[in-house]
Amino acid sequence: MASNPIPIEKSEEEWRAILSPEQFHILRQKGTEPKGTGHYDKFYDEGVYNCAGCGTPLYKSTTKFNSGCGWPAFFEGLPGTINRSPDPDGRRTEITCAACGGHLGHVFKGEGHPVPTDERHCVNSVSIKFVPAS
Repeated sequence: MASNPIPIEKSEEEWRAILSPEQFHILRQKGTEPKGTGHYDKFYDEGVYNCAGCGTPLYKSTTKFNSGCGWPAFFEGLPGTINRSPDPDGRRTEITCAACGGHLGHVFKGEGHPVPTDERHCVNSVSIKFVPAS
């Protein structure tokens, strides 16, 4: 899988033209879908989750787990595809697509989930698109 994706830059108008209003709100304006409403929260098919904005592969389905948080949870992304930055309040760490900068959600550490990284990537379903394994 790709690491260090090629940067994708578009104007606000270009993003609005290719994204739904909900995708634009979440990916470009750092919104959050309501808890428990996302299509991928309790979805466990085999495949890859790509960025809904630019198509960059972000997560393998084998890293998805049921955290009970109400949003899709992954314990790690594909190498080089996800950027992390502290929220302005310093309480959370935002995760974004390394290629297009689209807002995915937040990453939390030390919650005690039985996963190898002790991390939970809490991701908006709207921010990702599932591609089934062939």
